[in-house]
Amino acid sequence: MNPRNSLGRMALATALVAATAGGAQAANVLVVLSDASALELRDGPLFSTGFYLNELMQPVKLLQDAGHRLTFATPLGKAPSLDRASVDAAYFADDAASLATHQALLDRLKLISASESPVISLSRVEQIGYGQFDAVYVPGGHAPMQDLLTSRPLGNLLRAFHAAGKTTALVCHGPIALLSTLAKADDFTRQLAQSGRAEAPSDWIYAGYRMTVISNQEEELAKAQLAGGTMKFYPQTALQQAGGHYGSNASAWAPFMVVDRELITGQNPASALPVAKALLERLK
Repeated sequence: MNPRNSLGRMALATALVAATAGGAQAANVLVVLSDASALELRDGPLFSTGFYLNELMQPVKLLQDAGHRLTFATPLGKAPSLDRASVDAAYFADDAASLATHQALLDRLKLISASESPVISLSRVEQIGYGQFDAVYVPGGHAPMQDLLTSRPLGNLLRAFHAAGKTTALVCHGPIALLSTLAKADDFTRQLAQSGRAEAPSDWIYAGYRMTVISNQEEELAKAQLAGGTMKFYPQTALQQAGGHYGSNASAWAPFMVVDRELITGQNPASALPVAKALLERLK
C-alpha cells in the first residue's frame, strides 16, 4: 500500500461503516485481518485461504447496524483475501438471503479490492494511537495461521489492549493471533511445527486465561479441505502449550464462546454471532 494513501483510506473506511452511526456513544472497533492468501502446509504445499465470510461480515454488520465505527487493518496494509469456500449459505443457517446480504456488504466496503481497499497497516494503527480504538476483533479462516500468530505489530497492539483492559475478541482460527504477544513467537511456533511440542513461555500475557479456538477434533473433521495436505500444528494445541485454559463445545461445530476478563473467544464459524453480540454488549 502507498503510505500517502493511508490517511485517505482510513477516512474512507470510517465513512463507509459510520454511515448509520446513531449517536455520541459510537465506539471505534479495530478489525484485524491477515495479509495472507495461502497457508503453508507441512512439507511445502500451499492451501489457498483467507478470512471466512460469516466470521467477518456477521460481526461487521451487527456492529455497523448498532452505529459503531469500524477501522480495518492487516499487518502490512494489504487487501485481505476471502476464502471462497466460505461463500456458502451453510454458514448463514442455510439462509441464502442472509448470505447475499452479507456478501453485498463486503462488496460495498471494497475490503478485498486490490486497488480500492480501505484497509490500513498495523504500523499506521500504531501511529494513529491505540487509544483511538475501543475494541479489537479478529476473525478466522486459516489465514491467521500464516502471519498473525507471529506478527510483531499485532503483538504490540494486543499487549497495549491487554494493559488497558480493552475488549479483545477473536473467532475460530483467529485466537491463534494471541501468540503474537510472545517475545519469541517465532521460536515457539517453530518448535511446535518441528516436534509438535513447545516449551511453555514465561512471558505470555494470556497464560491462565480461559479461552477457546477451533478444536483439534474439528480440524480433523475438516481435514479434507486441505486436499491431502497437513497443517504444521493445530491452534488448540498451540494455545494449550502456551498456557491457555482451553474449553470446547460438547459436539463439533456447535457454537461455543468463552469470556475471561477482556478476552472473548469463539470456537468455530457458528460462534461468530455469539462473539459479536458479546462484543456489542461490552461497547454499551
